[in-house]
Amino acid sequence: MPKLTRRTALSAAALLPLAAQAQAPAAAPQAERGLFGAKTWKLANGLTVVLAESHRAPVVAHYLFYGAGGAEDPVGKSGTAHFLEHMMFKGSRNVAPGAFSLTIAREGGQDNAFTSRDVTAYYQHVEASRLPLVMRLEADRFAHPLLGAETLESERQVILEERRQRTDANPRGKFWEALEAAFWGRQHWAGRPIIGWEDEIRAITREDLVEFHARRYAPENATLVVAGAVTEAELRKLADEFYAPVAPRARLPRNRAAAPALQGMARFEMPDAAVREASLTRRLKAPGLLGPDSQHGYPLEVLAHLLGTGPGSRLNRALVQTGLATMAGAGYSGDVPSFTNFTFAATARQGVAPARLEAALDAEVSKLLADGVTEDEVKRSVRQLTAGAVLALDGIGAAPRLLGDALACGLGLDTVEFWPRHIRGVTAPQVMAAAQAVLGRNAVGITGWQVPA
Repeated sequence: MPKLTRRTALSAAALLPLAAQAQAPAAAPQAERGLFGAKTWKLANGLTVVLAESHRAPVVAHYLFYGAGGAEDPVGKSGTAHFLEHMMFKGSRNVAPGAFSLTIAREGGQDNAFTSRDVTAYYQHVEASRLPLVMRLEADRFAHPLLGAETLESERQVILEERRQRTDANPRGKFWEALEAAFWGRQHWAGRPIIGWEDEIRAITREDLVEFHARRYAPENATLVVAGAVTEAELRKLADEFYAPVAPRARLPRNRAAAPALQGMARFEMPDAAVREASLTRRLKAPGLLGPDSQHGYPLEVLAHLLGTGPGSRLNRALVQTGLATMAGAGYSGDVPSFTNFTFAATARQGVAPARLEAALDAEVSKLLADGVTEDEVKRSVRQLTAGAVLALDGIGAAPRLLGDALACGLGLDTVEFWPRHIRGVTAPQVMAAAQAVLGRNAVGITGWQVPA
């Protein structure tokens, strides 16, 4: 799912997808070390701390995740989580407005934040000796943000301009937003834009932001992840010094309403004079990590790769190499605390009728459901998927983003640390069971077309 505002998409997460399973996986063998060798513990106030120690370079990445994103926005106030993310940069009890980022920059570091549907996170990359400074600044913002009324309206205008640039002036952005709303409903948590509807952004008050912070930014709902050149003893001392004093408070549980009573495949079409080639997006309801049927999670990761990742995928051969489409793919990410989507996407070549492209996609899906998949192609996808996991070890931000996102969504540490082992256990019958559950005759979803006006 797209990550909106103040950051780019998590490229490391795309290389290392997370997935679900119904039961907690068996404990890893003692001799097996996870991808990051991460350790985790809790502070007395409920804050979860995760350390991925690495001394390859004298730097650290410091991330604070909250288990609250756009899906937690109050009804009628979409965009609240994202608005609060902006306002958290407007000063705290001991840090003047604007001083946080300026201080990090003067130390040669980088800082930013992002809001997704499921989490909000604040992060800094700095030289290792500056970690105490970063933790002092972030803990002060965690416990005592100003959320000043005098900065509210100017920041609202910044957000409205961001929405204009990212959505209103972006044909694809407008299409995706309208498609989700058409399928799930404008006020369902899965159908609201993370940045918010314009009229609702205008209605958000300072009291709404204070309430959201008080109920959602509780230590028990937060996960601190530090990666890089710091030892466990050092981090424990710093966490006790800076984060343990943050007062515990009641956490408001996620309120993930079930999907509306949907049946079959809905259809949606948006003509747009700004587009030249027709493009198809099909979203199918799929199990998430913590709900029913989550045993299909890992097989759905493999299925998405097998169908739509790379030149050797089935859709590339059937749609792109035959000249019907300029691109075709499939995607699935199970790292959510509820249900999610299995997605198909394709862009028609000029002169190819949308109906012809859709028929070819349907034929390829029907062929898979009728004939099955082979162990050889499953093994090929598993090899390619797990090879990508090695790349996640390179960047300083990979470990905290993957670990923090998983834990903040309610997943266990091993869904990241031992993801390659779980993917390698996927079999062809498991892939077919997942395909029948999500793509079969009881599939629930929406087929959307964006076509030239």
